[in-house]
Amino acid sequence: MKKTILTGLRPTGNLHLGHYFGAGQNWLKLQDDFDFYLEIADVQALTDNFNNPEKVRLNVYEVAKDLLAMGINPEKVHLFVQSKIPEIAELTVFYSNLVTIARLHRNPTVKTEISQKKALFGNDGESITYGFLGYPVSQAADITAFDGDLVPVGDDQLPLLEQCREIVRKFNSIYGETLKEPEQYLSNTSRVKGLDGNDKMGKSLGNAIYLVDDEETISKKVMSAVTDTNKIKKDDPANPDVCMVYYYHKLVNKDEDQLNNICSECKKGARGCVQCKKELIQAMNNFLKPIQDKRKYYEENPEEVQKILDKGTKEAREKAIVQMDKVRKAMKIDY
Repeated sequence: MKKTILTGLRPTGNLHLGHYFGAGQNWLKLQDDFDFYLEIADVQALTDNFNNPEKVRLNVYEVAKDLLAMGINPEKVHLFVQSKIPEIAELTVFYSNLVTIARLHRNPTVKTEISQKKALFGNDGESITYGFLGYPVSQAADITAFDGDLVPVGDDQLPLLEQCREIVRKFNSIYGETLKEPEQYLSNTSRVKGLDGNDKMGKSLGNAIYLVDDEETISKKVMSAVTDTNKIKKDDPANPDVCMVYYYHKLVNKDEDQLNNICSECKKGARGCVQCKKELIQAMNNFLKPIQDKRKYYEENPEEVQKILDKGTKEAREKAIVQMDKVRKAMKIDY
């Protein structure tokens, strides 16, 4: 039997190249080899978007269309909506008894995000909700509700996975061997940098190229991309390794000879930044066109998207129900 793999993403906006290269490409490979559960985590999106539920609802469908357009196959992947699986919420409640507030505060990923929120909203921490602080507990429920063997994670997400493993060990020590400890599945993909050179491409940073961006939008964004700041004149030699334009060429342009030529000309001062950006715009549009063409089909057939989500959610729920029967029996609450 195939091992079960679980991953997900929060529906807070359309997917960008960071999602595609940082995770999506890996998912396309995994869907052939695993029993793959892919969660659109709308409940977790509400932890810091609770006052804007319409945004979350809209983006459930936007994210679904993006995933399908990039190549997620609903015949191979259980694509489901988190809030439609009540067993996840039930598990979250049970697990909340097994984790202290102090432990949640020590989670490095949570600490980083709380620091960011305090910087944004003030230093008193009053903006941090119970739901936000406890989202690692919800993530543990996500994984174990489907008896997950593996979780694709980046280095920054490892503390969340370790929190899940701690919860599993605590549960098993109290109620008997019931849950399996999930293992990490580390891919060789790295985080995609933003147009501004930031180490992370993100919605809130305004430095992302989205899978849905049209040609005019891509053109404006690429023309604003950071290049080698030491290159003043068109004919000055430059360092392509610090240039975001060359960085994106390497992502979307698969012509090795052309890439080598760009690099060589840049170093010699035989290539202007405007020329290089215009070539990147063309390469970017060529790369995104197949994705956008496929997405157009789902935009024109929303009922197809709904059927896919309904099917994936039904399959996920069936798995979660079996798992919860085991949990309730172990906890002596299978009345």
